[in-house]
Amino acid sequence: MNTTVEPLINDEYTGDLPTKRVLAYLQTKRKEGKKIAGVYCGYAPAELIRAMDIVPATLCAFSNATIEAAETVLPANLCPLIKSSYGFIITDTCPFYGISDAVIGETTCDGKKKMFELIMDRKPTYIMDLPQLPDEKEAVANWTVMIRKLQKFLEATFNVRATDEQIEDAIKDTNRKNAMMRKAIAFAALDPPVVGWKEMYDLTFLAQGVNGAEIKSVLSEAIEKLEKRREAGYVYGPDRAPRVLVTGCPIAGDAQKVFNVIEEAGGVIVALDACSGFKPYATDIEEDTDDPVKALAERYLKIPCSCMTPNARRLTEMTRMIDTFKPDAVVDVVLQACHSYNIESHKVGEHAQKNHGLPFLKIVTDFSQSDVGQLRTRVEALLESC
Repeated sequence: MNTTVEPLINDEYTGDLPTKRVLAYLQTKRKEGKKIAGVYCGYAPAELIRAMDIVPATLCAFSNATIEAAETVLPANLCPLIKSSYGFIITDTCPFYGISDAVIGETTCDGKKKMFELIMDRKPTYIMDLPQLPDEKEAVANWTVMIRKLQKFLEATFNVRATDEQIEDAIKDTNRKNAMMRKAIAFAALDPPVVGWKEMYDLTFLAQGVNGAEIKSVLSEAIEKLEKRREAGYVYGPDRAPRVLVTGCPIAGDAQKVFNVIEEAGGVIVALDACSGFKPYATDIEEDTDDPVKALAERYLKIPCSCMTPNARRLTEMTRMIDTFKPDAVVDVVLQACHSYNIESHKVGEHAQKNHGLPFLKIVTDFSQSDVGQLRTRVEALLESC
């Protein structure tokens, strides 16, 4: 039964870009006198930042609009996410970068870390050296040291302090938020579905930067609405539409063309298996330990990004998501020149096909619209095989 339902987040930004809602939040924090730290990756410890009364802001950009400007400096065959981010900075058109008082980067990819060198003179910047063999015994110790070094950078830059007790409080706040997010995300696993990817993306995008106390009422209301949809027999999408799990590189902005093509082809996206989707909320941080910074290090090193090696956690996490959301097909989205995700796609495809018997499609794309027709043809063929 398809009927009109109230959006999960019903405010002046409903139906608009989710970035506008988050930007308004950051501007409000700025008016309150808060400092803002721009971050480029999910490995940045948001709990430490919040414990120091600083607000984190995501800086990665997903627009094709600034690619041409970026290519006056960067090579054309570089990841579009890096080019877009850099293009926004050199054209002074990124409000998130503009509102940030300091920048935190992580060595998750060679292209990003060299781009960081080009922007380090613009704002106070700290680059975190991420251990990329997460199962080695030294990894947690090294990442713990790096988080403590970040803490000293923030202390010196903003003249603020954070005790271990304040960090512990931030950890518990995140865990409460993640528990609520998992409760909301669980509704995406219903069959038939009661929610589409746009509304789930709105929730995940907002939750990245907002603490648990601030987003509690939004999530409570969203969960209540989802329960009412389920009870009323509401169905999102066409009857018996193929269910799709989308994995791979982070997707936002112009890259969401892939999501749109899947829906236009008659599919329903039930799982967003990326750091821009459900992944940040999958696990909790251990509470009440002797060293909350070490607890942060242990949790963040469990994020299964393709920069890690070996990255078996990505496959075990995919199995968990397949078992939970029961997709009929898997789509792996790789941004052009993102070599680690591109190479890892082979193992992902084998895992989906051999271990779970699911049709699999690898898509390599950028932020332009030039390949939409080709994408539509390939996605339609995939869904026909379900």
